[in-house]
Amino acid sequence: MLLLVAVLTLVACHHEPHFITDKDYRNEVHQDFENRVSQFSILNSQLKLDTLCQTEREAMEFLYAYMPLSDLADYEPSFYLNQVRYAFKAREEMPWGKDVPEDIFRHFVLVYRVNNENLDTARMVFYRELKERVKGMTMEEAALEVNHWCHEHVAYRASDSRTSSPLATLRTSLGRCGEESTFTVTALRAVGIPARQCYTPRWAHCDDNHAWVEVYVDGEWKFLGACEPDPHLNMGWFSIPSTRCMMVHTKAFGKYKGDEEVVKRTGMYSELNLLSHYAPTRRVTVTVVDANDQPMEGAHVKFKLYNYAEYYTLADMAWET
Repeated sequence: MLLLVAVLTLVACHHEPHFITDKDYRNEVHQDFENRVSQFSILNSQLKLDTLCQTEREAMEFLYAYMPLSDLADYEPSFYLNQVRYAFKAREEMPWGKDVPEDIFRHFVLVYRVNNENLDTARMVFYRELKERVKGMTMEEAALEVNHWCHEHVAYRASDSRTSSPLATLRTSLGRCGEESTFTVTALRAVGIPARQCYTPRWAHCDDNHAWVEVYVDGEWKFLGACEPDPHLNMGWFSIPSTRCMMVHTKAFGKYKGDEEVVKRTGMYSELNLLSHYAPTRRVTVTVVDANDQPMEGAHVKFKLYNYAEYYTLADMAWET
C-alpha cells in the first residue's frame, strides 16, 4: 500500500503543469539557480528539491536563484517552502486566483519580501485573518476591504527606523508610510492579490518622500494609500502631488520582463519606472559623445532633482549600445 501511494504521488507530480510555462525563462531561472548552488554547495543537501512536486520545485528555484544572500543565510528552506505553499493556496482558494497572469503572480504574489523588512510568517497569519472577511467579494472589493483591515490595525507615525516586519508592525500598531505599505502589500499578497510598494524618493514640490501601494485588479495596476482606506481604488491624498512627480518606482524580484520600463537591473531584482501611471510623461533620449562625435562607452547619465538642499539622483542610466 505504501509503495502504491508513493507511485501515485510521483505520477501526480510528473503530470503537474509547470509553474513557469515559458521554457526559455524557466531554463534561465534554472541556470541562475544552478549558479547559486555552485557557489553554496550546501544548498543541495538543505533544499531537497527532488522531494517536491514540479510547481513547488520551480517556485523554490525562482526564489533561491535571486534572493539576497542574507535571506539565504538567515532563514531555513522550510520557511520559504511555507511561503510558496500559502501563495499557491491563496491562488487555488481565492476566486480571482486563476485569473492572475503567471508572471504577475510570480513577481508580486509569490515573493516573500517587500522591502528591507525582517521576514516573518505574516503571510500565513494574514491569510487566516482575511480569508473569511473577503469571502464572496470581487477582486476590487477584496483589495479595498484588505486595506480597511490594515487601517484597523496600523496608524501612521513618522519614524527613522527601517523597516519593521509586518507582524512587528501589527504588534506596535504604528508605522511610517514604509511600514504601512509593506504591511498592506503583505496582506494583499496573502489573499492572492498582486501588490507592490511604490515609492517616490523625493517629491518635486517639497522636501519629503512617500510610499504607497499598487494592486493588480482585473488586468490593470491601480493605486491606494496603505492603511488609508477610500471607497474606490485610484484615490488617495497623494493623487494630486503624484501628478507632479519626477520618479515613481518599485522593485520586482528576480529578472522581470514585463511592460514597464526597467531603470535598474541587478542580479536580484529589477527597478521599474511607474511614473507614467501618475503623471504625463514623454521619452527623452540622451546621447553622450566624445570629441569625435562618437558614442562614449561606459557613460552614465544621472537624472537629479533638487530636494533637501541637494541634487538627489532619481535614476542613473548606464551606457547602452
